[in-house]
Parts: sequence; C-alpha cells; structure tokens
Amino acid sequence: MSEGILAGLIGATALGCGIVGGVFFAFSSFVMTALGRLPAVEGMAAMRSINRVAVTPLFMGALFGTAAACLALALTAFGGWAGERAGWLLAGSGTYLLGVVAVTAVFNVPRNEKLARIDPHGTEGERLWQRYLVEWTGWNHVRTVAGGAAAALLMAALR
Repeated sequence: MSEGILAGLIGATALGCGIVGGVFFAFSSFVMTALGRLPAVEGMAAMRSINRVAVTPLFMGALFGTAAACLALALTAFGGWAGERAGWLLAGSGTYLLGVVAVTAVFNVPRNEKLARIDPHGTEGERLWQRYLVEWTGWNHVRTVAGGAAAALLMAALR
C-alpha cells in the first residue's frame, strides 16, 4: 500500500471515529439529560423515535464504514505494511471496534430493543425508563470516550 493511500485511509478513519464519537458526545452531554426531564411517557416516545430514525444509511455508514476502515487498518498493521505506525493503528482500531461497535451491540442496542417493547404507560415502563437513562447513558459515555480516543490514536499514527 502506498504511503499516500495509507495516510489517507488513516486520516479518513480518524475522522470517522471522531464524527461517531461526537454524535455519542451529544447524547451524553445534553440529549439524554433533556429526555430525562420529560415525563417518562414522553421521554420514552422521543427516544424510541430517535432509535428508529438513527438507523439510516448515513449514520449506519458512518458507524460501520468506520468499523470496516478500522479492520482494514488492523489488517495493514498485522500484514506488516504499516511499519512504525502498526502499534498506533492497532490501538486506534481496537479501541473503536471494542469501545464503540462492541459496546453498541452488547449494551446499547439490547436496551433500545427492550425500550421499544415495553408499555410506556405502566409502572414497569416508568421503572425501565429510569434504569434506561442511567445504564444506556453510562455505556454511551464509554462509546464517546472510545470514539475520541480512537481518533486521537489514529491521528498519532500520522506523525
């Protein structure tokens, strides 16, 4: 792989990590707080709507396109084509794949699915919503930090 192509891939992947981390930062810093201030039925309805709308080609492309680019960088590192950058590429790619993609799949998506199935008008809905706000947001903090850290680690590979 030529130096220019590798540098371009690293830069684009770092940008993707930062963009995805930034989306999660918005949720951690103000969206979830705003939803938590609404009555439970309204907050749940808003989050359900967000969860449905988020599954778009644009956001899924950013989330999983960045994951595919991270895999390509990891393979480049393992293949010996990255030289001294290999450690940075593995650290950045691994941070994104584990801290963003795996956390999303294992912790955030199951909570979203449970929220989609619950009756928001009962006491069980209210309890779930209060738990959801704490747990989902906690795991979202992990995704936020991982996205930013992955971007920083990949940018370090460009020096």
